[in-house]
Amino acid sequence: MSTTVIVVIDGFGVGAMPDAGALRPGDLTADTCGHVLDHCRASLGRPLRLPALGALGLGLVHPHPDLARRTSRPVAVGRAALGYPGADTFAGHQTMMGADFSRVTVAPLGGHLDEVSGALKSAGHLVEPLRGQPLLLVDGAVLVHDNLEADPGINWNASARLDDIPFDRIVSIARTVRAVAPVARVIAVGGHADGALATYVRDGDGGTVGLDTPATGFYRNGGLQVRHLGVDLDHTGQLPDIAARAGLPVTLVGKAADILACEAAVRRPAVATAEVLEHTLAAVQGGRGGQGGLVVANVQESDLAGHQQDTGRYGSVLEQVDVGLTELMGLLTAPGDRLVVTADHGNDPTIGHAYHTREYVPVLIHRPDAAGIELLPDAATLADVGATAAAALGLDVAALTTGATLLGRGRGAP
Repeated sequence: MSTTVIVVIDGFGVGAMPDAGALRPGDLTADTCGHVLDHCRASLGRPLRLPALGALGLGLVHPHPDLARRTSRPVAVGRAALGYPGADTFAGHQTMMGADFSRVTVAPLGGHLDEVSGALKSAGHLVEPLRGQPLLLVDGAVLVHDNLEADPGINWNASARLDDIPFDRIVSIARTVRAVAPVARVIAVGGHADGALATYVRDGDGGTVGLDTPATGFYRNGGLQVRHLGVDLDHTGQLPDIAARAGLPVTLVGKAADILACEAAVRRPAVATAEVLEHTLAAVQGGRGGQGGLVVANVQESDLAGHQQDTGRYGSVLEQVDVGLTELMGLLTAPGDRLVVTADHGNDPTIGHAYHTREYVPVLIHRPDAAGIELLPDAATLADVGATAAAALGLDVAALTTGATLLGRGRGAP
């Protein structure tokens, strides 16, 4: 049986979508891929070493002097619009797996303080506003606030220092908020901060107020714990559940293990890129015994580098990922095997802010049994990526809530 691996390089956009400037006009110049390549060449005195991404056809999707313009591999290459409002990891992954997120509700916390406070008080919590701002301090330890790492009003967070409160209590508070929240995602976050969380509260766009999570040190100090509580979805219409019901092994790696639903899946959560790649390679090697199956892996450190506006770190992550992609292509050689490299949104570290950027994302498909290169048309939604993976695995694409396969819709390379 064949194996399909989807590697999501979190925040790896290839140029602004036409509506990218609706919230921040400057985002119309967003180009995560191009700007990282430019910056790294200038700072390192050499181009980034990305032979695998070049072989997969990234330079055909995003022409750049530092990317190969040709490839001898029989790849299918294109780019995809996001297919959901804003630019968000949770909505991106859910859409990619076949959910319809086109009508996700955008709602800053400030417009719902009464409902959230009432729910928390009814659950027995002490709730007070923090310095009169539109966010809540719960039990003297947990901040309920707008998420500043995605577009305004897409997500809310419940954040606390693990030195002050156990993570299971943070999750419990987040679940109470989730019960009344109209937004796509409520995220429980626990970590070790450099100081009191109140000192890292910042104003965001669109009247939002929240915790500057990268500035707290949560991502640097180790011990980070995260739980993503999404809107109710029919997960039976998403790729992992469909694959599992068909008897295929399903492995979710990295952030994908935190945010995708599938009871039968093997979960390998990780943040460090080396660990994500290690788990991904191990899942493929374990499936070489004839089971095949689906592996969905998220490389999160690229997104973190974007939030930290650290272009050098972003380039280093890309080079590390590229080595892993070379190894994956060396394993996925059987007829029907597929490696799909894509992203969930952009996160341009040079754009001048720490938010996601609304960009097209690459769709690079390694297909060892194909006859030649296929140049794909722009996909209208990330759901088409999941549908393409479903077709490669021999699954019923119509069982997905939304999405259509991309292969066969393109043209040959000139």
